[in-house]
Amino acid sequence: MKGRVWKFGDAISTDHIIPGRYFYLRSNLPELAKHIFEYERPGFSERVTPGDVIVAGQNFGQGSSREHAAIVIKMNGIQAVIAKSFARIFYRNCFNNGLPAVICDTERFREGDEIELFLDEGKIIHYPRSETISFVSIPPVMKRILEDGGLVEHVKKYKDLRLDF
Repeated sequence: MKGRVWKFGDAISTDHIIPGRYFYLRSNLPELAKHIFEYERPGFSERVTPGDVIVAGQNFGQGSSREHAAIVIKMNGIQAVIAKSFARIFYRNCFNNGLPAVICDTERFREGDEIELFLDEGKIIHYPRSETISFVSIPPVMKRILEDGGLVEHVKKYKDLRLDF
């Protein structure tokens, strides 16, 4: 995965990602997706391009367990979220919806940097600095869920939550 970085700070909540005032749009995901980071980064949905990557600080996705936050990130073409740490429920919601979430040190990244993410190898190539940043590889079961397009598609494919691979 190769993409451009959108940099965010610490403690980005699900309300930052999708303001609660738009909860009524949860059954209209294309409309809901237009409001991503509306207050945090006005115009984000118009400027983000498919393949971009969100890079953030600590506790990304804190707050409510709003599954729609991970869904609209993916719907806007973001291919992965990289952060120092994630709120536990948001982290799992990412994988359940087929959105890779990577934990690593994000201090070196800047807005607009180009990076390449290798999930299988546990590394990121940071092109502006010509360096490789390592992260703990994603467990095989989580990779399989991502490959299948999320948990629902994984369960459809195997008729259960298959863990023996």
